Amino acid sequence: MSYYPLTSIPDYYGIDALLTEEHKLIRQSVRDWVESFVMPKIDEAAQNHTDLPNLMKELGKIGALGPYIPEEYGGSGLDQISYGLIMQELERGDSAVRSAASVQSSLVMFPINEFGSEEQKRKYLPKLASGEMIGSFGLTEPNHGSDPSSMETYFKDMGDHYLLNGAKMWITNSPLCDIAVIWAKNEEGKVQGLIVERGMEGFTTPETHNKWSLRASKTGELVFNDVKVPKENLLPNVTGLKGPLSCLNSARYGISWGVIGAAIDCYCTAVQYSKERKQFGKPIGSYQLQQKKLAEFLTEITKAQLLCLQLGNLKNDHKASPAQISMAKRNNVKMAIDIARESRQILGGMGIMGEFPMMRHAANLESVITYEGTHDVHLLITGLDITGINAF
Repeated sequence: MSYYPLTSIPDYYGIDALLTEEHKLIRQSVRDWVESFVMPKIDEAAQNHTDLPNLMKELGKIGALGPYIPEEYGGSGLDQISYGLIMQELERGDSAVRSAASVQSSLVMFPINEFGSEEQKRKYLPKLASGEMIGSFGLTEPNHGSDPSSMETYFKDMGDHYLLNGAKMWITNSPLCDIAVIWAKNEEGKVQGLIVERGMEGFTTPETHNKWSLRASKTGELVFNDVKVPKENLLPNVTGLKGPLSCLNSARYGISWGVIGAAIDCYCTAVQYSKERKQFGKPIGSYQLQQKKLAEFLTEITKAQLLCLQLGNLKNDHKASPAQISMAKRNNVKMAIDIARESRQILGGMGIMGEFPMMRHAANLESVITYEGTHDVHLLITGLDITGINAF
């Protein structure tokens, strides 16, 4: 039994009519790539805890890295809905693939484009867009996750360079990265961004092993022991947590789209299986409890699609608030993980097998529901926006 065809995407409310022809063309091209490059390899990669070979360069070839970055710096100059649709199709393949593109785009290219010097933009962005260079993002620390203001990584001005010390944890692409955008405190205790390059003495990237989630993605640490960082590697145009948090807003927006792809993969597989699997003399899709599950899946996917489409419109108009982005990230990840778990039940014992995507998506989404702001923290962000009272 094969996966439900990737060309079949639920569109119960005719949302495609609200997309441009360019949007649909971009979505189809990424979908075709996922079907040919990701799907044949992803189960083996996840089972063996290995990444997909040449993934970043392949993502660069299809324009999935920094697609909203201006063309003069190697991007495609696309809008935010295009970015969202790309993330949706990538995560239908696997969260690890979307994570790789999301980190490169929203957490590395975005801050360099927004806060970097002209020299930094021209030096790094074209190579990041092509996948020739791999980036990572350092904010979370061993002792500080949801509270980045308490970070301990710091740097000192040594006259002709900065001296960086500290460590970052749970870093996607860390073992592979050529550069890392690091957020650290200066001597006044203010947060600033630094571009750290592989090969700088004292900079190491130990890999994190034995994960049950995102097994096709490389995760690790970023460790700085008296690393000499050239002064021209400081991001000059932002100070404070506004810098890293704006990156996270871009990434969270991409996640809110991406997880729809994971949910769709599980839903489509469950629909097909329910029509083909027979018990008590008829397809299990003819029974009320299975139809209830499928109807609820489609309802939640449709709600998530509408949420993301309007959020994309707001992003295009520079009107999307961090709280609105938090709401979409929290709602859509919960939606996707619920569908992954419930659709696994439709397949019974077959649902745990690698030939089907449910267990892989469910395991991946356990990470997605935690990273880039935990499920509970996003709830409190919405609560703060409603009441004006900080509950942290």
